[in-house]
Amino acid sequence: MKASDVMTNFPLQITFRNMEPLPAAELWIRVEAAKLETFYNRIMGCRVAVASPHRHHREGSPYHLRIDLTVPGGELVIKHEPSLRTRARQLGETEIKKQLEARTRHKRLHQAIHDAFKTAGRLLQDYARRQRGDVKYREAPPVARVGQVFQDKGYGFLATPDGREIYFHKDSVLNNAFDRLKAGTVVSFAEEQGEKGPQASTVRIVPKQGARQPTRRRVA
Repeated sequence: MKASDVMTNFPLQITFRNMEPLPAAELWIRVEAAKLETFYNRIMGCRVAVASPHRHHREGSPYHLRIDLTVPGGELVIKHEPSLRTRARQLGETEIKKQLEARTRHKRLHQAIHDAFKTAGRLLQDYARRQRGDVKYREAPPVARVGQVFQDKGYGFLATPDGREIYFHKDSVLNNAFDRLKAGTVVSFAEEQGEKGPQASTVRIVPKQGARQPTRRRVA
């Protein structure tokens, strides 16, 4: 298969820096780029730069890649510049050298291209989810006021803004704050369905705005 046989539905630009263009590398890039449309089909353009660092910079992989993806409303940039330092600490310098001697530069370039486009695919998946609105943001817990509290019996009722009354037990009050509750105290809560109707599974006192939080003293 030739590189020209692999087509994408978006403009694809490939450049080589500090090295001669490699037909095999261009084929690998085109094949990987074509796969990106399975993650997101609205790619508007893709620029790929393959660079071979100068000799005195080659402490890691001999190939660095940069992928610039143009998508509606922005641009995604992927930089693949692996370093051997972490792997050297894990496997030992001697083992790393043996592995490098066993691999050809050709294979390492293929792996670098694969890894860079694998990262690009994950970024496109995340971007597509955000575009669809699948990413859900954590909502703040509902807030209510203590309607009634029976300190001697260990329970009470919350009055919600929509006019409901929700039971809670003292064991559901966080930070051992049940004794601090009184009618009108503002709390946040989590609701669940109990045997006799809705009840609060957790109750937390909402600090008043501007109120200072207690600080712990250091004991020398």
